[in-house]
Amino acid sequence: MATPLTPPDSSDQGADLVLRAPDAPEIVQADDAPGMVPVPADRQAEIQRQAREFVDEVSSLDARSPEFTTKVEGISAIAGTEMSTSSNFSSRMLERSSTSVAGAKRGGNSSQVKVASTLGQLRSTVEDLTPNQADLGVGRKILGFIPGGNKLAKYFQKYESAQTQLDAIIKSLMSGQDELLKDNASLAGEKVQLWETMQQLSEYAVFAKALDAATVEKIDQLRSSGKIDEASKLESDVLFAVRQRHQDILTQLAVSVQGYLAMDLIRKNNVELIKGVDRARTTTIAALRTAVIVAQALANQKMVLDQIDAINTTTNNMILQTSEMLRDQTTRIHEQAASSGVSVETLQKAFDNVFATMDSIDTFRAQAAKNMEGTVQALETGIQKARPYLERSRQSEGTEQSTQSAIGRS
Repeated sequence: MATPLTPPDSSDQGADLVLRAPDAPEIVQADDAPGMVPVPADRQAEIQRQAREFVDEVSSLDARSPEFTTKVEGISAIAGTEMSTSSNFSSRMLERSSTSVAGAKRGGNSSQVKVASTLGQLRSTVEDLTPNQADLGVGRKILGFIPGGNKLAKYFQKYESAQTQLDAIIKSLMSGQDELLKDNASLAGEKVQLWETMQQLSEYAVFAKALDAATVEKIDQLRSSGKIDEASKLESDVLFAVRQRHQDILTQLAVSVQGYLAMDLIRKNNVELIKGVDRARTTTIAALRTAVIVAQALANQKMVLDQIDAINTTTNNMILQTSEMLRDQTTRIHEQAASSGVSVETLQKAFDNVFATMDSIDTFRAQAAKNMEGTVQALETGIQKARPYLERSRQSEGTEQSTQSAIGRS
Protein backbone atom coordinates (compact mmCIF):
# COMPACT_ATOMS: atom_id res chain seq x y z
CA MET A 1 0.00 0.00 0.00
CA ALA A 2 1.29 3.46 -0.90
CA THR A 3 2.43 5.82 1.83
CA PRO A 4 -0.13 8.56 2.47
CA LEU A 5 0.99 12.08 1.64
CA THR A 6 0.82 14.88 4.17
CA PRO A 7 -0.22 18.48 3.61
CA PRO A 8 2.57 20.96 2.84
CA ASP A 9 4.40 22.23 5.92
CA SER A 10 7.17 24.82 5.97
CA SER A 11 8.17 24.22 9.59
CA ASP A 12 10.97 21.80 8.63
CA GLN A 13 13.01 24.53 6.93
CA GLY A 14 14.68 25.36 10.22
CA ALA A 15 16.43 21.98 10.48
CA ASP A 16 19.99 21.53 11.61
CA LEU A 17 22.81 22.36 9.20
CA VAL A 18 23.32 18.82 7.93
CA LEU A 19 23.57 18.21 4.20
CA ARG A 20 21.71 15.04 3.11
CA ALA A 21 20.54 14.27 -0.36
CA PRO A 22 16.82 13.38 -0.28
CA ASP A 23 15.68 10.09 -1.73
CA ALA A 24 14.16 10.15 -5.20
CA PRO A 25 10.37 9.77 -5.20
CA GLU A 26 9.00 6.39 -6.21
CA ILE A 27 6.86 5.96 -9.30
CA VAL A 28 3.21 6.39 -8.30
CA GLN A 29 0.82 3.84 -9.74
CA ALA A 30 -2.68 4.94 -10.71
CA ASP A 31 -4.35 2.50 -8.33
CA ASP A 32 -2.23 3.70 -5.41
CA ALA A 33 -2.84 7.40 -5.95
CA PRO A 34 -6.21 7.73 -4.12
CA GLY A 35 -4.80 6.18 -0.96
CA MET A 36 -1.92 8.67 -0.90
CA VAL A 37 -4.37 11.60 -0.60
CA PRO A 38 -6.81 10.23 1.97
CA VAL A 39 -10.48 11.27 2.09
CA PRO A 40 -12.18 11.40 5.52
CA ALA A 41 -14.56 8.54 6.29
CA ASP A 42 -17.60 10.79 6.73
CA ARG A 43 -16.89 12.41 3.38
CA GLN A 44 -16.55 8.99 1.71
CA ALA A 45 -19.96 7.98 3.12
CA GLU A 46 -21.52 11.17 1.72
CA ILE A 47 -19.89 10.56 -1.69
CA GLN A 48 -21.15 6.97 -1.83
CA ARG A 49 -24.67 8.16 -0.99
CA GLN A 50 -24.53 10.69 -3.82
CA ALA A 51 -23.25 8.00 -6.22
CA ARG A 52 -26.17 5.68 -5.43
CA GLU A 53 -28.64 8.52 -5.88
CA PHE A 54 -27.07 9.38 -9.25
CA VAL A 55 -27.23 5.77 -10.46
CA ASP A 56 -30.83 5.43 -9.28
CA GLU A 57 -31.74 8.62 -11.15
CA VAL A 58 -29.99 7.53 -14.37
CA SER A 59 -31.47 4.04 -14.26
CA SER A 60 -34.97 5.50 -13.95
CA LEU A 61 -34.61 7.49 -17.17
CA ASP A 62 -35.46 6.24 -20.60
CA ALA A 63 -32.23 5.33 -22.40
CA ARG A 64 -33.53 7.14 -25.50
CA SER A 65 -34.35 10.40 -23.72
CA PRO A 66 -32.19 13.53 -23.89
CA GLU A 67 -31.99 13.56 -20.12
CA PHE A 68 -30.31 10.13 -20.15
CA THR A 69 -27.82 11.29 -22.76
CA THR A 70 -27.08 14.42 -20.74
CA LYS A 71 -26.44 12.38 -17.60
CA VAL A 72 -24.09 10.02 -19.43
CA GLU A 73 -22.18 12.92 -20.98
CA GLY A 74 -21.97 14.47 -17.52
CA ILE A 75 -20.10 11.41 -16.33
CA SER A 76 -17.33 12.12 -18.86
CA ALA A 77 -17.09 15.68 -17.56
CA ILE A 78 -16.61 14.74 -13.91
CA ALA A 79 -13.56 16.54 -12.39
CA GLY A 80 -12.82 18.23 -15.71
CA THR A 81 -11.80 21.55 -14.16
CA GLU A 82 -9.70 19.90 -11.46
CA MET A 83 -7.96 17.64 -13.96
CA SER A 84 -7.07 20.64 -16.13
CA THR A 85 -5.75 22.59 -13.14
CA SER A 86 -3.82 19.57 -11.86
CA SER A 87 -2.36 18.96 -15.31
CA ASN A 88 -0.96 22.49 -15.42
CA PHE A 89 0.57 22.11 -11.95
CA SER A 90 2.04 18.70 -12.72
CA SER A 91 3.59 19.89 -15.97
CA ARG A 92 5.25 22.82 -14.25
CA MET A 93 6.51 20.65 -11.39
CA LEU A 94 7.93 17.97 -13.64
CA GLU A 95 9.68 20.65 -15.68
CA ARG A 96 11.14 22.17 -12.54
CA SER A 97 12.39 18.77 -11.40
CA SER A 98 14.69 18.71 -14.43
CA THR A 99 16.40 21.86 -13.10
CA SER A 100 16.98 20.45 -9.62
CA VAL A 101 20.41 19.43 -8.34
CA ALA A 102 20.71 16.59 -10.87
CA GLY A 103 19.48 18.77 -13.71
CA ALA A 104 21.76 21.64 -12.67
CA LYS A 105 24.73 19.66 -13.92
CA ARG A 106 23.28 19.59 -17.43
CA GLY A 107 22.93 23.34 -17.78
CA GLY A 108 20.18 25.93 -17.61
CA ASN A 109 19.55 29.29 -15.99
CA SER A 110 17.86 28.22 -12.77
CA SER A 111 18.99 29.26 -9.33
CA GLN A 112 20.13 25.70 -8.69
CA VAL A 113 22.46 25.92 -11.68
CA LYS A 114 23.82 29.24 -10.48
CA VAL A 115 24.52 27.96 -6.98
CA ALA A 116 25.98 24.67 -8.21
CA SER A 117 28.35 26.40 -10.66
CA THR A 118 29.37 29.00 -8.07
CA LEU A 119 30.10 26.27 -5.53
CA GLY A 120 32.27 24.65 -8.18
CA GLN A 121 34.18 27.91 -8.67
CA LEU A 122 34.62 28.22 -4.91
CA ARG A 123 35.94 24.68 -4.68
CA SER A 124 38.48 25.29 -7.46
CA THR A 125 39.65 28.52 -5.85
CA VAL A 126 39.93 26.97 -2.39
CA GLU A 127 41.80 23.93 -3.73
CA ASP A 128 44.20 26.26 -5.53
CA LEU A 129 44.83 28.14 -2.27
CA THR A 130 45.06 25.07 -0.03
CA PRO A 131 48.37 25.43 1.88
CA ASN A 132 49.39 21.78 1.56
CA GLN A 133 49.11 22.13 -2.23
CA ALA A 134 51.48 25.11 -2.26
CA ASP A 135 55.27 25.17 -1.95
CA LEU A 136 55.74 26.97 1.35
CA GLY A 137 59.50 26.51 1.47
CA VAL A 138 61.06 29.58 3.03
CA GLY A 139 63.76 29.69 0.39
CA ARG A 140 66.50 30.94 2.74
CA LYS A 141 69.84 29.78 4.16
CA ILE A 142 71.37 30.69 7.48
CA LEU A 143 74.25 32.64 5.89
CA GLY A 144 72.45 34.15 2.93
CA PHE A 145 69.51 34.14 0.59
CA ILE A 146 68.67 31.88 -2.29
CA PRO A 147 67.73 33.75 -5.52
CA GLY A 148 63.98 33.81 -6.01
CA GLY A 149 62.85 35.36 -2.75
CA ASN A 150 60.61 34.05 0.00
CA LYS A 151 58.13 31.46 -1.35
CA LEU A 152 55.92 31.92 1.69
CA ALA A 153 55.56 35.63 0.93
CA LYS A 154 54.63 34.80 -2.66
CA TYR A 155 51.94 32.38 -1.42
CA PHE A 156 50.33 35.06 0.74
CA GLN A 157 50.48 37.51 -2.14
CA LYS A 158 48.59 34.91 -4.17
CA TYR A 159 46.04 34.54 -1.36
CA GLU A 160 45.57 38.32 -1.17
CA SER A 161 45.09 38.55 -4.93
CA ALA A 162 42.48 35.77 -4.77
CA GLN A 163 40.58 37.51 -1.97
CA THR A 164 38.71 39.69 -4.48
CA GLN A 165 37.68 36.57 -6.40
CA LEU A 166 36.56 34.90 -3.17
CA ASP A 167 34.46 37.92 -2.25
CA ALA A 168 32.80 37.87 -5.67
CA ILE A 169 32.07 34.13 -5.35
CA ILE A 170 30.55 34.61 -1.89
CA LYS A 171 28.43 37.47 -3.20
CA SER A 172 27.22 35.27 -6.07
CA LEU A 173 26.47 32.47 -3.61
CA MET A 174 24.37 34.80 -1.48
CA SER A 175 22.50 35.94 -4.56
CA GLY A 176 21.85 32.33 -5.56
CA GLN A 177 20.73 31.52 -2.03
CA ASP A 178 18.20 34.35 -2.19
CA GLU A 179 16.88 32.92 -5.45
CA LEU A 180 16.55 29.49 -3.85
CA LEU A 181 14.63 30.97 -0.93
CA LYS A 182 12.30 32.68 -3.39
CA ASP A 183 11.88 29.41 -5.30
CA ASN A 184 10.97 27.59 -2.10
CA ALA A 185 8.49 30.28 -1.18
CA SER A 186 6.90 29.91 -4.60
CA LEU A 187 6.95 26.13 -4.28
CA ALA A 188 5.22 26.34 -0.91
CA GLY A 189 2.33 28.26 -2.47
CA GLU A 190 2.12 25.92 -5.43
CA LYS A 191 2.15 22.88 -3.15
CA VAL A 192 -0.80 24.27 -1.19
CA GLN A 193 -2.81 24.82 -4.36
CA LEU A 194 -1.82 21.45 -5.82
CA TRP A 195 -2.75 19.72 -2.55
CA GLU A 196 -6.21 21.25 -2.66
CA THR A 197 -6.64 20.11 -6.26
CA MET A 198 -5.43 16.59 -5.41
CA GLN A 199 -7.91 16.39 -2.54
CA GLN A 200 -10.71 17.25 -4.95
CA LEU A 201 -9.42 14.68 -7.48
CA SER A 202 -9.22 12.08 -4.72
CA GLU A 203 -12.85 12.75 -3.81
CA TYR A 204 -13.83 12.42 -7.46
CA ALA A 205 -11.92 9.16 -7.61
CA VAL A 206 -13.94 7.92 -4.62
CA PHE A 207 -17.08 9.14 -6.34
CA ALA A 208 -16.18 7.34 -9.60
CA LYS A 209 -15.44 4.15 -7.69
CA ALA A 210 -18.76 4.45 -5.85
CA LEU A 211 -20.55 5.04 -9.18
CA ASP A 212 -18.89 1.90 -10.53
CA ALA A 213 -20.05 -0.17 -7.56
CA ALA A 214 -23.56 1.33 -7.58
CA THR A 215 -23.91 0.79 -11.35
CA VAL A 216 -22.80 -2.84 -11.11
CA GLU A 217 -25.26 -3.36 -8.25
CA LYS A 218 -28.07 -1.74 -10.26
CA ILE A 219 -27.27 -3.86 -13.33
CA ASP A 220 -27.45 -7.02 -11.24
CA GLN A 221 -30.82 -5.93 -9.82
CA LEU A 222 -32.25 -5.21 -13.30
CA ARG A 223 -31.09 -8.57 -14.62
CA SER A 224 -32.48 -10.34 -11.59
CA SER A 225 -35.83 -8.67 -12.19
CA GLY A 226 -35.82 -9.69 -15.89
CA LYS A 227 -35.09 -6.26 -17.37
CA ILE A 228 -32.28 -7.49 -19.60
CA ASP A 229 -32.42 -4.67 -22.16
CA GLU A 230 -32.31 -1.97 -19.50
CA ALA A 231 -29.47 -3.75 -17.75
CA SER A 232 -27.51 -4.05 -21.01
CA LYS A 233 -28.12 -0.38 -21.86
CA LEU A 234 -26.98 0.68 -18.43
CA GLU A 235 -23.89 -1.50 -18.74
CA SER A 236 -22.90 -0.34 -22.22
CA ASP A 237 -23.59 3.35 -21.74
CA VAL A 238 -23.25 4.20 -18.06
CA LEU A 239 -20.79 1.61 -16.69
CA PHE A 240 -18.43 2.10 -19.62
CA ALA A 241 -18.42 5.90 -19.16
CA VAL A 242 -17.99 5.58 -15.39
CA ARG A 243 -15.03 3.24 -15.64
CA GLN A 244 -13.43 5.26 -18.42
CA ARG A 245 -13.70 8.44 -16.37
CA HIS A 246 -12.56 6.63 -13.25
CA GLN A 247 -9.45 5.55 -15.09
CA ASP A 248 -8.79 9.10 -16.33
CA ILE A 249 -9.21 10.52 -12.83
CA LEU A 250 -6.87 7.93 -11.32
CA THR A 251 -4.27 8.57 -14.02
CA GLN A 252 -4.38 12.33 -13.53
CA LEU A 253 -4.29 11.92 -9.75
CA ALA A 254 -1.22 9.68 -10.05
CA VAL A 255 0.50 12.26 -12.26
CA SER A 256 -0.42 15.00 -9.78
CA VAL A 257 0.91 13.00 -6.83
CA GLN A 258 4.11 12.37 -8.77
CA GLY A 259 4.38 16.08 -9.46
CA TYR A 260 3.73 16.84 -5.79
CA LEU A 261 6.53 14.45 -4.77
CA ALA A 262 8.85 15.94 -7.39
CA MET A 263 8.04 19.42 -6.09
CA ASP A 264 8.84 18.29 -2.56
CA LEU A 265 12.12 16.84 -3.79
CA ILE A 266 13.00 20.15 -5.43
CA ARG A 267 12.20 21.98 -2.21
CA LYS A 268 14.40 19.60 -0.19
CA ASN A 269 17.21 19.95 -2.71
CA ASN A 270 16.92 23.72 -2.46
CA VAL A 271 17.08 23.49 1.33
CA GLU A 272 20.26 21.41 1.09
CA LEU A 273 21.76 23.90 -1.36
CA ILE A 274 20.87 26.74 1.00
CA LYS A 275 22.66 24.88 3.78
CA GLY A 276 25.60 24.33 1.47
CA VAL A 277 25.78 28.05 0.74
CA ASP A 278 25.75 28.78 4.48
CA ARG A 279 28.58 26.34 5.01
CA ALA A 280 30.59 27.72 2.11
CA ARG A 281 30.05 31.28 3.32
CA THR A 282 31.05 30.54 6.91
CA THR A 283 32.79 27.23 7.53
CA THR A 284 34.72 26.88 4.27
CA ILE A 285 36.07 30.43 4.18
CA ALA A 286 36.83 30.40 7.91
CA ALA A 287 38.63 27.07 7.54
CA LEU A 288 40.64 28.40 4.60
CA ARG A 289 41.71 31.50 6.51
CA THR A 290 42.59 29.40 9.55
CA ALA A 291 44.62 27.08 7.35
CA VAL A 292 46.48 30.04 5.86
CA ILE A 293 47.30 31.40 9.33
CA VAL A 294 48.47 28.00 10.53
CA ALA A 295 50.52 27.57 7.36
CA GLN A 296 52.22 30.90 8.01
CA ALA A 297 53.02 29.91 11.59
CA LEU A 298 54.31 26.49 10.56
CA ALA A 299 56.40 27.98 7.78
CA ASN A 300 57.94 30.48 10.21
CA GLN A 301 58.66 27.64 12.63
CA LYS A 302 60.23 25.68 9.80
CA MET A 303 62.45 28.65 8.97
CA VAL A 304 63.61 28.90 12.61
CA LEU A 305 64.23 25.16 12.78
CA ASP A 306 66.21 25.27 9.53
CA GLN A 307 68.32 28.10 10.87
CA ILE A 308 68.92 26.27 14.15
CA ASP A 309 69.89 23.15 12.22
CA ALA A 310 72.25 25.21 10.08
CA ILE A 311 73.87 26.76 13.16
CA ASN A 312 74.25 23.37 14.81
CA THR A 313 75.71 21.90 11.64
CA THR A 314 78.19 24.76 11.28
CA THR A 315 79.18 24.54 14.95
CA ASN A 316 79.64 20.80 14.78
CA ASN A 317 81.78 21.12 11.67
CA MET A 318 83.93 23.78 13.29
CA ILE A 319 84.42 21.68 16.44
CA LEU A 320 85.29 18.62 14.37
CA GLN A 321 87.76 20.49 12.16
CA THR A 322 89.37 22.18 15.18
CA SER A 323 89.78 18.86 16.97
CA GLU A 324 91.36 17.33 13.89
CA MET A 325 93.80 20.25 13.55
CA LEU A 326 94.61 20.04 17.26
CA ARG A 327 95.29 16.33 16.96
CA ASP A 328 97.59 16.74 13.95
CA GLN A 329 99.51 19.73 15.27
CA THR A 330 99.96 18.22 18.75
CA THR A 331 101.51 15.12 17.21
CA ARG A 332 103.84 17.22 15.09
CA ILE A 333 104.84 19.37 18.07
CA HIS A 334 105.76 16.33 20.14
CA GLU A 335 107.69 14.88 17.24
CA GLN A 336 109.53 18.16 16.81
CA ALA A 337 110.33 18.35 20.49
CA ALA A 338 111.73 14.84 20.47
CA SER A 339 114.11 15.54 17.59
CA SER A 340 117.01 18.09 17.24
CA GLY A 341 116.74 21.18 15.18
CA VAL A 342 119.42 20.07 12.69
CA SER A 343 119.87 16.46 11.74
CA VAL A 344 123.10 14.62 12.54
CA GLU A 345 123.59 13.73 8.92
CA THR A 346 123.49 17.37 7.94
CA LEU A 347 126.05 18.30 10.62
CA GLN A 348 128.31 15.47 9.55
CA LYS A 349 128.21 16.59 5.94
CA ALA A 350 128.93 20.16 7.03
CA PHE A 351 131.97 19.10 9.03
CA ASP A 352 133.18 16.94 6.17
CA ASN A 353 132.95 19.93 3.85
CA VAL A 354 134.88 22.09 6.36
CA PHE A 355 137.57 19.51 6.73
CA ALA A 356 137.87 19.09 3.00
CA THR A 357 138.12 22.84 2.58
CA MET A 358 140.88 23.09 5.23
CA ASP A 359 142.78 20.25 3.56
CA SER A 360 142.51 22.05 0.24
CA ILE A 361 143.82 25.25 1.83
CA ASP A 362 146.77 23.46 3.34
CA THR A 363 147.60 21.85 0.02
CA PHE A 364 147.27 25.21 -1.73
CA ARG A 365 149.55 26.95 0.75
CA ALA A 366 152.23 24.33 0.48
CA GLN A 367 152.21 24.51 -3.29
CA ALA A 368 152.06 28.30 -3.24
CA ALA A 369 155.07 28.51 -0.89
CA LYS A 370 157.13 26.54 -3.35
CA ASN A 371 155.96 28.67 -6.21
CA MET A 372 156.62 31.89 -4.32
CA GLU A 373 160.19 30.70 -3.46
CA GLY A 374 160.99 30.29 -7.14
CA THR A 375 159.46 33.65 -7.90
CA VAL A 376 161.60 35.37 -5.21
CA GLN A 377 164.76 33.83 -6.56
CA ALA A 378 163.92 34.88 -10.10
CA LEU A 379 163.22 38.42 -8.93
CA GLU A 380 166.49 38.65 -6.99
CA THR A 381 168.43 37.43 -10.02
CA GLY A 382 166.75 39.96 -12.24
CA ILE A 383 167.42 42.77 -9.81
CA GLN A 384 171.11 41.93 -9.63
CA LYS A 385 171.33 41.97 -13.39
CA ALA A 386 169.49 45.28 -13.62
CA ARG A 387 171.52 47.14 -10.96
CA PRO A 388 174.47 48.24 -13.33
CA TYR A 389 172.00 49.51 -15.80
CA LEU A 390 170.20 51.50 -13.15
CA GLU A 391 173.48 53.15 -11.94
CA ARG A 392 174.44 54.08 -15.53
CA SER A 393 171.06 55.60 -16.04
CA ARG A 394 171.32 57.67 -12.89
CA GLN A 395 174.75 59.00 -13.88
CA SER A 396 173.52 60.00 -17.26
CA GLU A 397 170.63 61.89 -15.72
CA GLY A 398 173.05 63.79 -13.37
CA THR A 399 175.25 64.96 -16.24
CA GLU A 400 172.28 66.31 -18.14
CA GLN A 401 171.07 68.27 -15.13
CA SER A 402 174.49 69.94 -14.66
CA THR A 403 174.69 71.00 -18.26
CA GLN A 404 171.25 72.51 -18.14
CA SER A 405 172.15 74.47 -15.00
CA ALA A 406 175.32 75.92 -16.57
CA ILE A 407 173.43 77.00 -19.59
CA GLY A 408 170.92 78.59 -17.45
CA ARG A 409 173.49 80.67 -15.54
CA SER A 410 175.14 81.88 -18.68
